[in-house]
Amino acid sequence: MKPLKIVTLGGGSGYTPELIDGFIKRHAELPVSEFWLVDIETGREKLEIVGQLAQRMVKKSGIPMTVHLSTDRQLALKDADFVTTQIRVGQLAARIQDEKIPLRYGVLGQETTGPGGFMKAQRTIPVLLEICKEMETLCPDAWLINFTNPAGIVTEAIEKHSKIKSLGICSGANNMMMDIAKTYGVGREAIDARIMGLNHLIFADRITLHGKDITADFIEKLAQGASDNKLKNIPDVGLPPEFIRALNVYPLSYLKYFYLNREMVEHELEELNQGGTRGERSLQIEKALFEIYRNHELCEKPPELSSRGGAYYSDTACSIISALYNNKKEVHVVNTANRGTTPDLPDDAVIETNALIDKQGARPLAYGRLPARIRGLVQSVKAFEELTIEAAMTGNKHTALLALAAHPLVPSVAVAENILKEYLAANRDFLPQYTLAMDE
Repeated sequence: MKPLKIVTLGGGSGYTPELIDGFIKRHAELPVSEFWLVDIETGREKLEIVGQLAQRMVKKSGIPMTVHLSTDRQLALKDADFVTTQIRVGQLAARIQDEKIPLRYGVLGQETTGPGGFMKAQRTIPVLLEICKEMETLCPDAWLINFTNPAGIVTEAIEKHSKIKSLGICSGANNMMMDIAKTYGVGREAIDARIMGLNHLIFADRITLHGKDITADFIEKLAQGASDNKLKNIPDVGLPPEFIRALNVYPLSYLKYFYLNREMVEHELEELNQGGTRGERSLQIEKALFEIYRNHELCEKPPELSSRGGAYYSDTACSIISALYNNKKEVHVVNTANRGTTPDLPDDAVIETNALIDKQGARPLAYGRLPARIRGLVQSVKAFEELTIEAAMTGNKHTALLALAAHPLVPSVAVAENILKEYLAANRDFLPQYTLAMDE
């Protein structure tokens, strides 16, 4: 097999050991010879710490892979086969602002859902499209595998405004399948389900165990509290049993932000007063992780990494990259263009759903009309996503206001306007498109 060159942008992320571990385990099917970890100059210290751990992990494994650390993105991208992105423009400090500003108005403060997702997209989309332009010159045949949140919005921006082949990846669906498997005391491979929706807004139906439909049985277990429906980064607030039965599909934990909005906002305000936002807690977790990573005796992914919200991250990423590289024709859940999968969304809208993955990319499996009980919410959030991308591309404040006002969790246009004013003021250094638009 041809040796592979993989580049990870945002290589100084605390998640990097999870990704390296995944590629080490799969080296027989993914013969990576060069692994480049790339970050910006202000992230050099973290890059060195996590990069040296990655090098120790590879050395211990004995596989023929060289891990390079660099702040020269163009040098790293030259002739890459796969480029993965896990960048955070503005770092965790920007995320904390994204969370706190809406909470001042009693609106959800969360980094990918609601206003937080909007603001993260405004900072991220221009940077990722700049990366895509560089890839068009330096590695035009490479696949861009995007883990950067908000993954669905970012992937749609790339789909609409770049020639680069790309897929968006999230571990949410895999987490759901793991929870189902745990409920029945079986391995993940025994469980399958049909997934439909948008990133962080997905539903599972046609759930099977060893090929047998267990949807009704699992929904009842969920209603009775006999199954988990939670992620580490989502407050543990349960949906009412009768609503679960009425919905009759398995919702990702993020749906609690929509179905229990008042309760979730109250929970976040309480956490803000007691110990800070999720971003502030993540900052403390990250600091503790990097102290662990500094240990020169450490040669493996530490168990403490699971305290972040990215469980099964490497499994999701590496298995999809392997399916592309090895032409496996496997079905995975990815973020990709609708292309007629459901007539209830535009063909060029990016959805998160089951798709056949081979060397040609992702071919989503036909779904048909969305059930009325989820259709309105999905369509409403997709309209918000489309406007969010347009705002990020143009820096037009009117479009930005329309995007925020369109989101189901923003209660009024006046609130949307106040949040937008504060966001633009707090993020001016990261929004060149708005600065240019305002100066014209």
